[in-house]
Amino acid sequence: TCIIVAGLAFSYAKFILTPQYAARTLIYVNNSDISLGGTNFSISSSEITAAQSLVETYIVILKTRTTLNEVITRAGVELTYDELVEMVDAESVNSTEIFRVTVTSDSPELSAHLANTIAEVLPEKISNVVDGSSVRIVDYAVTPINKVSPSVTKYTALGLIIGLLLSCAGIIIYDALDDVIRDEEYLIQNFDIPILAVIPDLETEVAETYQYRSHTTQSDKKGE
Repeated sequence: TCIIVAGLAFSYAKFILTPQYAARTLIYVNNSDISLGGTNFSISSSEITAAQSLVETYIVILKTRTTLNEVITRAGVELTYDELVEMVDAESVNSTEIFRVTVTSDSPELSAHLANTIAEVLPEKISNVVDGSSVRIVDYAVTPINKVSPSVTKYTALGLIIGLLLSCAGIIIYDALDDVIRDEEYLIQNFDIPILAVIPDLETEVAETYQYRSHTTQSDKKGE
């Protein structure tokens, strides 16, 4: 059972599920009016903290219908807002003022194209909503080579675990439903019933007798 279920899980992950590819872009958030291109500037810890708190706000702006519809238009793709919002994910990088935008789809080229389009559209949308904000692209997305899902190894391991559980459950159920009395020891141990007589297993005894006689006959012939 374990091998069968693991084989089914492997086949499902390998041949049925569609591979997914993720492309990522990094965006820097700043709420200061300081020009980073100058030679003398300083950024206070309060400004960094404020920038980190703004990351969540910027992620909300990213997933608005206005922003993603603009991304669809500029990218020239045939997607709806509901389809694209399911493909886009964003999170802060190690609690810094940099956040990562990830686009996942079944096409590596499409994932990279959409991620880079978001990197172009998002700064404009944020500057129109949040006063004094500054958003800069740290790293553009590249076309991914390796898929992010499904993991054939994980599916196969899960199949082995499920198969093992099914096997154990089958053994327990079979043992619980088995009401066949096979020997006198079962009656003595479970019911404490005195045994008056035992019906011999004639098939086994006849077979053993036949083997004994055949062996004896062959020995006699060799002796002659």
